[in-house]
Amino acid sequence: MKTIYVDNNATTRTAPEVVEAMQPYFSELYGNPSSMHFFGGQVEKAVKEARAKMAALIGADPEEIVYTSCGTESDNSAIWATLRSYPEKRHVITTRVEHPAINNLVNYLRQSDYRVTEVGVDREGRLNMDHLRDAISEDTAVISVMWANNETGVVFPVEEIAELATRHGVVFHTDAVQAVGKIPINLKESKIALLSLSGHKLHAPKGIGVLYIRKGTKFKPFVVGGHQEKGRRGGTENVPYIIGLGKAAELAMNSIEEETTRVKALRDKLEKGLLSIIPNSMVNGDSKNRLPNTSSISFEYVEGESILIHLSNLGICASSGSACTSGSLEPSHVLRAMGVPFTAAHGSVRFSLSVYNTEEEIDYILEHVPGTIEKLRSISPFWKDGSLLTGTTSCAVKPGAPQ
Repeated sequence: MKTIYVDNNATTRTAPEVVEAMQPYFSELYGNPSSMHFFGGQVEKAVKEARAKMAALIGADPEEIVYTSCGTESDNSAIWATLRSYPEKRHVITTRVEHPAINNLVNYLRQSDYRVTEVGVDREGRLNMDHLRDAISEDTAVISVMWANNETGVVFPVEEIAELATRHGVVFHTDAVQAVGKIPINLKESKIALLSLSGHKLHAPKGIGVLYIRKGTKFKPFVVGGHQEKGRRGGTENVPYIIGLGKAAELAMNSIEEETTRVKALRDKLEKGLLSIIPNSMVNGDSKNRLPNTSSISFEYVEGESILIHLSNLGICASSGSACTSGSLEPSHVLRAMGVPFTAAHGSVRFSLSVYNTEEEIDYILEHVPGTIEKLRSISPFWKDGSLLTGTTSCAVKPGAPQ
């Protein structure tokens, strides 16, 4: 069976060039980069080169790059390190549409007597900037806002928020896991203090992440151990994966233009085709400020889980939202925060593309998805003879309303 993989916001294929670059560091160049001898020294040199490549992708200095195990560790490290650096401050600002790595953490902080403000979004997934500005107080330790939403692809004005935070003496962190490698980023031109990214979202392997720490930012380490990462994250370096991420960063620098042109064109073709054929379907998210690879589409009056199972049987691998929340029968917290009607939120599918996708694959999806939706609607109690049953209502949740 043909495999059409359009779930790249969940994870990406490890690029063949990355696998090749990593291979020697498993069996041949296996020295510890902290060792004093020449065998470890040559590994240390390779790690430094990889660090420089990673820094170049996001416009940072190599010394500002700290390796972690994943995006979740980077997010947690950023928040905890800031709170420990400013123990007198007990307020955190974030958004209602963050990844579970952040929103589950702030739920924990609430139980530890921290005050948390979650800023809402509008129907297009755009952040309520007035709410964010009004929420800042002298007690605010950190503001954490994702660069791009993992479900809808909506891009937030993080550089503007970083400027605002800096003026108020507040540390700003962004979860840029979905943004890095897909859109240009230059941290030298921003006030962002802390930034998280994850290797497996940009064609490096799972198990490697980065926390960017701007020079001068107060930081009490989350993982305490040896002297590695200049004392900011203890533990022997995961050398093969660091090398792999360096190579992936190099590849990403060369493919960002393709992401914003060819991949975007494929995404747009997919959306236009599906919306023109399938009634009662809609794209979720700001059409102007969105990642070039991401499309969240709601098909009303069908269940997203059923859609995904049918598509999987056809070899099409998509998602209903965040991979970290799959398995839940509840509609996406992101779409609920946006006020997407329950009947549409329950039937949402996220298609997320990469540079490895082709036009032929998009044609295959366009050939098979309409029939799948028609089949599922034919057995829906709310849909009959190609139209919505009279008297059926949509339980909408207003943007910003309590969940």
